[in-house]
Amino acid sequence: QVQLVGSGGGSVHPGGSLRLSCAAYGFTIERYSMTWYRQAPGKDRELVASISRAGGNTDYADPVKGRFIISRDNAAHTVYLQMNNLQPEDTALYFCKAHGPGRPTYWGQGTQVTVSS
Repeated sequence: QVQLVGSGGGSVHPGGSLRLSCAAYGFTIERYSMTWYRQAPGKDRELVASISRAGGNTDYADPVKGRFIISRDNAAHTVYLQMNNLQPEDTALYFCKAHGPGRPTYWGQGTQVTVSS
């Protein structure tokens, strides 16, 4: 069964850090680019960060540049999002997506991140 399982969310104070994980089951993750998205209440889903299949290329949304780091371990079938210096505006449900040319797109279930004082 194909699954993307997100984890690592939680509640932190401003300035805190969290590391999200997205584990792939039932398909070969190294054949897919991976992207993290987030959606805050009442807002559209937005792209946060993406990483190429081998991990050599990464891209970040402007609001998270310099604070978030996306990485992957294909041997562990997992993609990570290290989030540092978290701010209240980072509060959202975070999703991972596996995608690639000519391949089906898979979405993970969301993991909630809440930043408040």
